[in-house]
Amino acid sequence: MDWGRLTGPGGVLCSLSLLCVILDGVLGATGGEIEHHLEMGRKLLAAGQLAEALSHYHSAVEVDSKNYLTYYKRAAVFLAMGKSRSALPDLTRAVQLKPDFLAARLQRGNILLKQGNAQEARDDFEAVVGASNAFCSTPIQGFSWLRLRQRLYRFFFPPPPAVQLRPSPEYADAREQLARARDLEELQEDARVAYHRADYGAAISVLERVIEISPWDPEMRELRADCYLRTGDPQKAIQDLAPATRLRSDNRAAFLKISLLHYSLGEHHESLNQVRECLKLDQDDKECLGHYKQVKKLSKQLDSAEELIRAERYRDAIEKYEGVMKADPHVPYYTNLAKERICFCLVKVNAATEAIDVCSEAHQRDPRNARILRDRAEAFILNQDYEKAVEDYQEAQEFDADSNDIREGLERARKLLKISHKRDYYKILGVSRAANKQEIIKAYRKLAQQWHPDNFQLEAEKKEAEKKFIDIASAKEVLTDPEMRQKFDAGEDPLDPENQQQQGGGHNGHAWPFSFNPFESGGSFHFKFQ
Repeated sequence: MDWGRLTGPGGVLCSLSLLCVILDGVLGATGGEIEHHLEMGRKLLAAGQLAEALSHYHSAVEVDSKNYLTYYKRAAVFLAMGKSRSALPDLTRAVQLKPDFLAARLQRGNILLKQGNAQEARDDFEAVVGASNAFCSTPIQGFSWLRLRQRLYRFFFPPPPAVQLRPSPEYADAREQLARARDLEELQEDARVAYHRADYGAAISVLERVIEISPWDPEMRELRADCYLRTGDPQKAIQDLAPATRLRSDNRAAFLKISLLHYSLGEHHESLNQVRECLKLDQDDKECLGHYKQVKKLSKQLDSAEELIRAERYRDAIEKYEGVMKADPHVPYYTNLAKERICFCLVKVNAATEAIDVCSEAHQRDPRNARILRDRAEAFILNQDYEKAVEDYQEAQEFDADSNDIREGLERARKLLKISHKRDYYKILGVSRAANKQEIIKAYRKLAQQWHPDNFQLEAEKKEAEKKFIDIASAKEVLTDPEMRQKFDAGEDPLDPENQQQQGGGHNGHAWPFSFNPFESGGSFHFKFQ
């Protein structure tokens, strides 16, 4: 094309007409296709069909990769979909193609500010503010054929009013954002200084303001998470690290750190979930793979132990929890948990003395654990040490006042303590609270034979023996009858006349006198012992 001939003094009008024809022929099809995709994208975007709109903007970019407007509009769809990281390259490309495109600069500056890139955001905001100030005062210098060609291009591809170069009221926000970008630079520096001088509380305070301005900045969130860890607050550290995993393309380190924190807190299932996210990104990551194997093994042991408890296989569960302590003795939580659950299991198998020892060790490791105090109280009851049982239940209630188990247990322990001051049938027969019926009968026969009044000659001795014999017979009656034994274990003496008056009767509708006396019918009462 001979631009000299077309633009010569004698052929300006002819040249313009010919140029229009040529541009119409060369660009008409392409321009029409782009307009179609842009229009369809606009309609679909307005209808909320973001994925379909994005597809049309992809096509528009493919048709003309030099059109700044298609990149800008595609970026708008990415932003509507919450994909700011995908929008940023399109906005940058739009600015590269048209450096004075203020709308793209403003949008890019907003994203950069939220990502914590304070200096780059400041550059964009300064460009917008500067252009807005200079627009009306800048005269158009002369006339050039380059300007003519630009105007012809705009004639065929006119930008909508929202993206014209003329400054609009929305650019006034650029001044406020520019001030925020400058503040962010200072705050970031203040936070780093406070962190390096180990003033973690001050660093956290500053970082709260930093993250308010730049919530998409993973570095600042990770820095605050580290401050929380150093001040002993792992839960808040997790709350900062969790969004940080979504703000980086390669976030294996953050996933591993979250997994380790959950693991240290005893949340082994969530720890597994997090380390699996790391392995999804790289299944051969050595650190994540090693941690995964360790957590999986321990988690399997813990789950298996709890299944055994639900199946009432308490001895097997104890063995599993002993394995847990060996699997990872370096994390206090799991040793504490194992001790607590072994304490519970020993109570269930009626191993009173052993349970008291293990529960006491567990209580020493975790003094504020109400469950351990509850279980040790039950072990004391098995050991017929009701005063200590009451003390443990009272302490447990201080830590868990809303627990029905603890409230009912305390009431039962108090009743048993009160009854023990009168008659404790287990102590009378010299058997444990876990004794079965045969053990109870065997103990009764031995004591009944020993204290039968016929074995004594002196009247005083006979009376003392008779009294003891009545207690022995009463104990046998209560403890060999399942219903009466259950009542006694719940803290109620079924042979106490006070209880009979309150309940309107005794065992199976018959009143049991408190002083059960096998000699009341008169004469000699003879027992035959095998």
